[in-house]
Amino acid sequence: MPNARTTRRARKTAETEIELSIALDGSGVSSIDTGIPFFDHMLTLFAKHGLFDLTVKATGDLAVDFHHTVEDVGIVLGDCLREALGTKEGICRYGCAYLPMDETLARVVVDLSNRPHLEFRAPAGTPSAPNFPFTLVEEFCRAVAANLRANIHVELLYGRDGHHVAEAIFKGLARALRVACERDPRVKGIPSTKLAL
Repeated sequence: MPNARTTRRARKTAETEIELSIALDGSGVSSIDTGIPFFDHMLTLFAKHGLFDLTVKATGDLAVDFHHTVEDVGIVLGDCLREALGTKEGICRYGCAYLPMDETLARVVVDLSNRPHLEFRAPAGTPSAPNFPFTLVEEFCRAVAANLRANIHVELLYGRDGHHVAEAIFKGLARALRVACERDPRVKGIPSTKLAL
């Protein structure tokens, strides 16, 4: 398929070894194995709600903590997203999503600007999921923003349950990226993709 927006990448460091592939114009199927069950769940939801076909195999120094694995997966994911977008000709570029998750509401706004920046705002004392520190949600978003070279704003408007908070942010990021990655049908000569809501 000549216009397929897909890429695959491997990265090995002293702390982690990661293999990742993504198809931007997928159907949301995924195969995720990072050794961190909650992170696997979040990446599965990211693929499903962004309609990205995503495969992630990661091993890391989980006996130390989850930080290196989560950050490094974000680095590789950002790299792969950037590569799959190619020249970005004809894409919508901007995306915004409000994501409710029961008592939680998050807003994520994306500009695929080639200017990396993460603005991450959450109330002081935002709870973590029972087995996943909330700080790692921000680290993942920062790694994606830096390596995708995107301007990403994440704001937790409110929320009490740590699982719901993380899930709203991951799903919101996926949906905002999906919209930004879509090809604008008004741009002539670029094959279009349809956004499924």
